Amino acid sequence: MTWEVLSIIGTIAFAISGAIIAMEEEYDLLGVYILGIVTAFGGGAVRNLLIGLPVSALWQQGELFLVALISMTVVYLFPRQMLPPWKRWGNFFDALGLSAFAIQGALHAVKMGHPLSAVIVAAVLTGSGGGIIRDVLAGRKPLVLHAEIYAAWAILAGLAIGLRWANSPMELYILFIAVAALRILSYTYGWKLPRRAVGEKVGGR
Repeated sequence: MTWEVLSIIGTIAFAISGAIIAMEEEYDLLGVYILGIVTAFGGGAVRNLLIGLPVSALWQQGELFLVALISMTVVYLFPRQMLPPWKRWGNFFDALGLSAFAIQGALHAVKMGHPLSAVIVAAVLTGSGGGIIRDVLAGRKPLVLHAEIYAAWAILAGLAIGLRWANSPMELYILFIAVAALRILSYTYGWKLPRRAVGEKVGGR
């Protein structure tokens, strides 16, 4: 039941973030729904393809699709009422979604007997793949790859599960809290990974 609640929280957070970005880009109603659905479920779909799960398994999550649709509809109909609380709490719920989805993705890969590399990829794609697809479709640089420490926390979740540091339900809950807390701390204090610019672009442009 706890994981189901966390999945609902993550689905709501990701669907709303996709819908808000679509509205910022002035997409029409269909575009809002498509971008929200892609954000909430796109990472899981790509993960399934890579680790050998049937993509059709996504369609068994009818309740989560309904939750996503309701969330996006509320945001679309009442943007002025929804945006202030989202700006205040959106990153918090997004952190919960990242942690829950990354752990679930890693567990899927472990259950299928995949190596550590596949477990990490499954965690990253499930936790942050939807956001990457969202930003690409919106014509933006994927924020999770350059602006904030985001995917790195999904990698941490994948490592912990792939190396069997977290096996029991209690250990998984502790891992969930740790990953969510690190994500919250990283955006609160503006932590960033090292980056290096090449300088002059090719051709001097």
